[in-house]
Amino acid sequence: MELFKYLEEYDYEQVVFCQDKNSGLKGIIAIHDTTLGPALGGTRMWTYESEEEALVDALRLARGMTYKNAAAGLNLGGGKTVIIGDPKTDKSPELFRAFGRYIQGLAGRYITSVDVGTNTEDMDFIYMETDYVTGKSPEHGSAGSPSPATAYGVYLGIKASAKAAFGSDSLEGKTIAVQGVGSVAYTMCKYLHEEGANLIVTDINEEAVNRAVEDFGAKAVGTEEIYEVDCDIFAPCALGATINDETIDKLKAKVIAGSANNQLKEERHGEILHEKGIIFAPDFVINSGGVINVADELNGYNKERAYKQVENIGLSLEKIFEISKEKNIPTQAAADHLAEERIASVQRSRSTFLTNEMNPLSRLK
Repeated sequence: MELFKYLEEYDYEQVVFCQDKNSGLKGIIAIHDTTLGPALGGTRMWTYESEEEALVDALRLARGMTYKNAAAGLNLGGGKTVIIGDPKTDKSPELFRAFGRYIQGLAGRYITSVDVGTNTEDMDFIYMETDYVTGKSPEHGSAGSPSPATAYGVYLGIKASAKAAFGSDSLEGKTIAVQGVGSVAYTMCKYLHEEGANLIVTDINEEAVNRAVEDFGAKAVGTEEIYEVDCDIFAPCALGATINDETIDKLKAKVIAGSANNQLKEERHGEILHEKGIIFAPDFVINSGGVINVADELNGYNKERAYKQVENIGLSLEKIFEISKEKNIPTQAAADHLAEERIASVQRSRSTFLTNEMNPLSRLK
């Protein structure tokens, strides 16, 4: 990989390689853009097959956080960390404390949180070395798990998407196919069920499926069958890249809106959905409730304030659907346009003055 060529192509600011022999820490912090504020993005711990694979993942995820935070209206830039290792066997307090010292060394340019393979206990160890961490245990003034806020935002996003497709945001009587019934999707299903939606669910975890069937009267189908069911809305809430050449022609839904990351396998699949007249809720917008929730911790967590901002997800999607219609472009491109325009606007304003050095967290207030 030609690292500097890649960084220049997508305009990354910084990559930090973190190594601690004692704890076995091998981590990569990628900071994509800090125009809007300090970079916020979680720490992912995964058994990468190679160091290059880990680097590419860190870079890809950091850039995604720039767009997610911008579209969510947060005064935060985009960054991400990956730690190479097995989260089941390689964790230790020393590893996360060593990593926390690297974050502290960035002096507030990067703020971390939980992600795949990490949890609140890990964030507590990081917190021993730096204040630039969210997603800690509640006793440290944290919001706790971001899943409930993510689920609420996705639910509101589904309503906004339904309004664009059917003329009303009511989900009563609508059939919604849910792919994956993990913690976020289960709570989302609760909202949908309470509004009177009919649920069809699938998951590789049979226990999760049975829970949804029992609690919400959902109909269970096979993992491959879910693509072909008759439904109004398809909600991908598990793996990414589920909208691809093999599945896209099977879908009967008029709306695709769910919590999974990177739902489109390739950008052209968004173009195909646009040509078919299927409303697609860009994933980095509809699933931003979690990051909105943890970002609120930076000002002293207030649930009411955080959830009020989560409610803006529906309004953001409405703007995206309008841009898509006016410019005749896919909704994914419209979402990118919205995020890029916000960054560019702030960048133009900040080019006219210099500020004295200050605590980066004060910029968020």
